[in-house]
Amino acid sequence: MSKPIASVSLDLDNQWSYMKIHGDAGWDSYPTYLDAFVPHVLKVLDDLGLRITFFIVGKDASIDENKPYLQEITRRGHEVGNHSYYHESWLHTYTREELYEEVSRAEEQIAAVTGQRPRGFRGPGFSWSSVLLEVLKEKGYQYDASTLPTYIGPIARMYYFRTAKLSKEERETRKELFGNFRDGLRPVKPYFWKLERGASLLEIPVTTIPVIKTPFHFSYLLYLSGISIALMDAYLNLAIWMCRLTGTQPSYLLHPLDLIGGDQVPQLKFFPGMDISSERKVEVFSRVMMKMKKHFTLACMSEHAEHVRSKGAKMKAIEPGRTSDILDRATTH
Repeated sequence: MSKPIASVSLDLDNQWSYMKIHGDAGWDSYPTYLDAFVPHVLKVLDDLGLRITFFIVGKDASIDENKPYLQEITRRGHEVGNHSYYHESWLHTYTREELYEEVSRAEEQIAAVTGQRPRGFRGPGFSWSSVLLEVLKEKGYQYDASTLPTYIGPIARMYYFRTAKLSKEERETRKELFGNFRDGLRPVKPYFWKLERGASLLEIPVTTIPVIKTPFHFSYLLYLSGISIALMDAYLNLAIWMCRLTGTQPSYLLHPLDLIGGDQVPQLKFFPGMDISSERKVEVFSRVMMKMKKHFTLACMSEHAEHVRSKGAKMKAIEPGRTSDILDRATTH
């Protein structure tokens, strides 16, 4: 019997985007660590035999010094997705015209550099809107992957505001960052958004533990591993068991700082978890991926999207404004 599919993706947030989030001066000179991170992560993925989706920021693709490293991603057989042009987590406040420009500009830059046109989109900071979905559909995107169905968004936002160095205006712009408690009512399994004029767009949420709706992507597991590897294993085992029990085929999320430490990127030592060495992070990551491999066939996100469609079952189309636990039971995988 074949194993269910699970997709793996990495949001390729660069050094400047972390500085921008933190409110640090100098981010607008666009400092980069892609020269260190991309070769590092590609070797890790090669060693594990993984081919994943990299969601690339358009601005990074426009900078000449980054281009050889971004080209290497597709040369090594990975998929690329669109992670917006300027990586602003308040994308949901953009007008339709601004969203069209943001998505199109990033798409063109990514395609020009990597040779691959993105088929999927993920908003920075899980930011999305019904207008964004309409723009993605208009531009022929295969899927969106911007939602995180969890109740803990406001807690994450509170922590972020306490640690970031932001002006009053910046705090106002980011006041809805990471979503609200209602996001916990959204489906964990893939589903279709019901758009205007009878159109629809596939949504593949970042998977949280079914029913419980707490995240288990690698940033959280890495934190738990710092307390106890046994605790991390138990939490991951629970997540896998709940996914298998409910027929949820995970979309598993990575970030650069999950896999590289302050030993290689000293400029970001202020971020949580950057005191953990790159070697230790890779060791823990390898442990997690080997466990995931025992239960799932790991793939990139476009393969996940194609698999969802190939099932042939009717999937309920959901209006972007609706949230209900019933929707979890109404979707298929």
